[in-house]
Parts: sequence; structure tokens; C-alpha cells
Amino acid sequence: MRLLRHVFARSARHLFPEDRLRRIADAIATGELRHRGEIMFAVESELPAGMVLRGVQARQRAEAAFARLRTWDTEANNGVLIYLLLADHRLEIVADRGLNGLVSAEQWRGVCLLMEERLRAGEPEQAVIRGIEAVSDLLAGHFPQVDGTADQDELPNLPLILD
Repeated sequence: MRLLRHVFARSARHLFPEDRLRRIADAIATGELRHRGEIMFAVESELPAGMVLRGVQARQRAEAAFARLRTWDTEANNGVLIYLLLADHRLEIVADRGLNGLVSAEQWRGVCLLMEERLRAGEPEQAVIRGIEAVSDLLAGHFPQVDGTADQDELPNLPLILD
């Protein structure tokens, strides 16, 4: 059954055309004005059949995307990847080591639950924007902007569709 979901998955570009991607990028940029963390969003329609047959799960794929996209490549080790695998209806959040011990697994799960609610309602753009806002709230609590200190945007804000 899982293999069929991946073989016949709808394209991420259908749910996230360019105008939605731009609005999500704007939400990331706005959120990053409140903190010194870095947020990335990536969506993948499906996994290749071989990966599905080998049992590769969304979490593994999210961790691989985190590394491939260099989300870890920030000065304070505070990058966060929000990853959506459409075929499995799975959201994963991967955070860099600078957030270890600061944000709990339950808090990350709470962000996913907010997003899942909007996804079930057929509002993918709002789901991602709500997730970005929630992650920004968490980052602002631990890595707030410091007045008078320039904050460099270290990672791209434009969401990525992984093909």
C-alpha cells in the first residue's frame, strides 16, 4: 500500500506553486526578524520505489535533507528544517544541536500537530506558515534578536521542493 502511495503521489508543485512558495519564504523572513535562528522548509512528493521497498521512513529522509541542504551550517548551530513527505502524510522537524536540551520533542510535536490540522483542512500554505510561526516562537525564546547587533540571514528562505 505504501509503495502505491509513493508511485501515484501528487506533485508537490501542485500544492506549492511559485506564489505559495514566495509567501512561505516571506513568512520565514518575517519570523527570522524575531530571532537569530534559521528556518528552512522542504517538501517532497514521494520517495523512489527502491527507498520505499528498503523501508526508508520520513524521519530518515528528513535527516538526510537536513544534511544535504546544510541546515546545520549556522554559526550558532540553530538551524531548523521543517520537512513534509506528501506520500506518507508525514511532517518531521529536524533541529541542529544548538537546540538540544532547549526545545523538547513534545514542543516540536506540538508544531507538527498545528500543521497537521491545517493540512487536513486542505490549507497547505497556512499549515506551513503556522508551523513557521510556531518554530519562530520557540527560537525567539532561546535565540532572541539582540538590539544593535546585525543578524545575518545564513540560510535561504525560499522553500525547496525536493525531486
